[in-house]
Amino acid sequence: MINILLEGYDIDAPWLYDKLKNYIQPTHRVAVIAFSFRDSRVKSLDDWNVLYSKDNGRFYGGIVGSFAAYGVSDDNISFVNYFTDTKESAKRKIENADIIYFLGGLPDRMMERIKEFDLQDVLMSHDGIVMGYSAGAVIQLSEYHLSPDDDYPEFKYYKGLPYLNDFYLEVHYEGTFSQNAAIQKVLEERKKTVYATALMNGAILVDNGVVKLLGDVKAYK
Repeated sequence: MINILLEGYDIDAPWLYDKLKNYIQPTHRVAVIAFSFRDSRVKSLDDWNVLYSKDNGRFYGGIVGSFAAYGVSDDNISFVNYFTDTKESAKRKIENADIIYFLGGLPDRMMERIKEFDLQDVLMSHDGIVMGYSAGAVIQLSEYHLSPDDDYPEFKYYKGLPYLNDFYLEVHYEGTFSQNAAIQKVLEERKKTVYATALMNGAILVDNGVVKLLGDVKAYK
């Protein structure tokens, strides 16, 4: 299995492209898990479409366009839609995919919606590429932490999908006091490496257990 933990959806950035082109192929089919939206922002299908629809979604072009750099057609990219997909149709999209792609947003809400759709087993049985940015990166860890920010006012551990168990991740790292305090807390309490990916300039690729640091990533042990 290949796990790719990103800062953003600009996977066509030069510093990433040369590394990821060995993994993402033109024939790959992608299932985008668009479950990480904020409840206050997305309350209906219309709200969801504003963000992710093919016609006018704010993020659709950036997500699909980044895959186009690898030769992946938008016909090969399907979005799992919280409002229109059933448990069965969502499962089929994931089963048919070579790449599972988790979006940024709120990782705990994404995990709750995954459970609501009973998708844990089909996600964990996937043996291709699993990738995601921000929330979609940390959710790939069996347990992750979030340092305090506007969405999460206090440090806390959360349960993710148990693809990766050997390290923790501090995303959007800018060397702030709260981020450094969170990293130190994880080191003391969990005794595992913490990787900190620089804001929009770091990524981690795990190739069948081998960790590769891409761009600006700091390792705290």
